[in-house]
Amino acid sequence: MMNILLYLSFAIISIIFISILFFLSRWRLIAQKVVKQTGEILLTDRYSENILEIIPGFRHMGIQNVLENSLRAHSGEILHRPLGSSKKWPHLEPITFIPVQTASFPIQSDKDVDIKVIIGPKAKKPMEIHIPIMISGMAYGVSLSEQVRLSLAEAAKNTGTSINSGEGAVLPEELATAGKYVLQFSKAEWSKEEELLTQVDMIELKLGQGALLGTGAKIPPGDLIGRPREIMGLKENEDAVIFDNFFADQTLEDLKQLISRLRELTDGIPIGVKMGAGGRLEEDLDHVVALGVDFITIDGGQGGSYAAPPILADDMGIPTLHAVVRAANYLEKRKLKGQISLIVSGGLFVPGQFFKILALGADAVCIASAMLFAVTHTQTLNALPFEPPTQAVWNQGKFRDEYNREEGVTSAEKFLTSCAEEIKIGLRAMGKRSLKEMSKDDLVSYDELVSKKLGIPFSFNAREVGNQAGKDFKKNPSNF
Repeated sequence: MMNILLYLSFAIISIIFISILFFLSRWRLIAQKVVKQTGEILLTDRYSENILEIIPGFRHMGIQNVLENSLRAHSGEILHRPLGSSKKWPHLEPITFIPVQTASFPIQSDKDVDIKVIIGPKAKKPMEIHIPIMISGMAYGVSLSEQVRLSLAEAAKNTGTSINSGEGAVLPEELATAGKYVLQFSKAEWSKEEELLTQVDMIELKLGQGALLGTGAKIPPGDLIGRPREIMGLKENEDAVIFDNFFADQTLEDLKQLISRLRELTDGIPIGVKMGAGGRLEEDLDHVVALGVDFITIDGGQGGSYAAPPILADDMGIPTLHAVVRAANYLEKRKLKGQISLIVSGGLFVPGQFFKILALGADAVCIASAMLFAVTHTQTLNALPFEPPTQAVWNQGKFRDEYNREEGVTSAEKFLTSCAEEIKIGLRAMGKRSLKEMSKDDLVSYDELVSKKLGIPFSFNAREVGNQAGKDFKKNPSNF
């Protein structure tokens, strides 16, 4: 019986093996025939009829431009591209830090370094955060779903940082969950109740942002569904309107009185503004400083958005790098550094970029897009491969109901913790015990123009020996 089974098994295996070989041989012949016929067509068709004409066409226009022009031709309406500008802006890559190795030495890994930040130090009730990374405004309803917002709020609390409301509805549960809450006071009619104002830790008047500048928006009922409409006080078929200005015939005096009123109502929490960085940045800063702000959030041209017309995202504003340098220089020259906090956002995705912005003069950074992908992490796979990953997080997203809040909290918290630890190890490598010890003197650049504009050494040139740390070492080496 055993022999019969062995013979039978051998026969079945042989049949399968022969079948595979036959299939492969046939497939090879078919593949050769298809390749030959296809190749002849591609290599002999006239250029104007050749399908490969698409290659130089895409190279000439760019795949994204072809896509967006096709969408324009289809709808006849203004495009609203998600996640901000996609063009290549001058950024932070040519800048590197100066580590210590002999003039002084790195800080030991078992020694803590201080990365706490106080926003609005001159305010009656300044806001302290444990890490210099703040979660930027990604609005509930207008962009993000309820569960994603709650995940972000809890992660912010667990890591000792703040979360910004954005210009959408404010969830009562989110307000209760978050540790430090920044209310974005937008050009809309909602989220302005006095009871709400007295529960937040900071208020940010949104004058503008990197992807949209100062423009408003009108959101039709079909694009804003569910509970957010109820919280925002919208009727069934009413558009959600974000106006272009806070007041009709608005003046700077109107804004100054608004800030004074908010400061009075909130008993002295930091009140500031957010604006997109433009070519007249210093003039804008003159105006907002005169308003009596406690902090200024500058969003560079790379700043993202749930949806923005490409002409605003790509063709207006200035790069984040240029913006932080100009804003920091402005505050330094007017002796306002340490009095008015500078927060910077726009195209900041990784710890090294955060660290460079801090070295260039910002007190903290705000992040949005990086945070969005962190809070979803593997949950983006719910949407892939047939839908974009953001469909897992948008309030109108097709996969929002599959989002797991607890997983989101864990991944967002780990991301923020990891980024903070990288900043700490960067400080240790430079022999710093606190963010306050760092400045642009700790930077060099391998781009000669960047080094000149920032006032930092060009890495091709020898750096002058004789800095204070080196002199101190020579006087008393035992101290090091």
